[in-house]
Amino acid sequence: MSALDIFLWIIFPYVCLATLILGLIWRWRTDKFGWTSRSSEIYERTWLRISSPLFHFGILFVVLGHFGGLVIPASWTEAVGVSEHMYHLVAVVMGSLAGAVAIVGLIGLLIRRFKYKSVRFATSRGDIVMYIFLLIPIALGASATVLTQIFGDPGGYNYRETISPWFRSLFYFQPDVALMVDVPLVFKLHIIAGFLLFAMLPFTRLVHAVAPPVLYPARPYMVYRSRATTVGRPAVARGWEPIPTTSEQVRKRKRTGHKVEHMQKVSDR
Repeated sequence: MSALDIFLWIIFPYVCLATLILGLIWRWRTDKFGWTSRSSEIYERTWLRISSPLFHFGILFVVLGHFGGLVIPASWTEAVGVSEHMYHLVAVVMGSLAGAVAIVGLIGLLIRRFKYKSVRFATSRGDIVMYIFLLIPIALGASATVLTQIFGDPGGYNYRETISPWFRSLFYFQPDVALMVDVPLVFKLHIIAGFLLFAMLPFTRLVHAVAPPVLYPARPYMVYRSRATTVGRPAVARGWEPIPTTSEQVRKRKRTGHKVEHMQKVSDR
């Protein structure tokens, strides 16, 4: 093990996770009402209506697949009758499908972001950096799947014997660096890019990913009221009195003892 291995597989992950946790606390305390994805639906809807669900559902299943592969030990799945070959086959097929859906959705969002001028003007420099940090781990993950799991050696690379135990050891505070030494380079780059994405998440619009709208169905209805000109009475400037415009208004004014006068603006001359 070299000093670089110790930095990449011990120090670097903890720095990124600490930045994620502290960054979320800081963002909540200083920008609670900015905890949002800053939707640009008002500028363009057609591409967003198609691309956004594809990306969000695709990335959701990708995250669930990573959780199952990294957090759940192989001995647990084998204990319930799922062999390693069966698990690998399902993971490759379902993971590839979910990844393809997420990539198509992300490409659609990028095209929309730079094709329409109104959406492009609403894009900040932070958004551009966010898209770069989001695109790199997705592209590396897709490359790892294609190069090692689909067109690699028969049976693919069993990351559940190396990457998964190392990842779990981080949370035991006993990281086993030796497990990561011989991991294929594309997997290492994918892991590094993923931790960088975690570290910058609190400082971008991706912060909404840690606040899913689980209570949305139970949220009370929002009341919208019309501001049509026929509703209510227009405000009258201070110091002026309305002029009766109909005979009925004149008779009513006479009955109440008011003298009908035409209001005129008096000059100071």
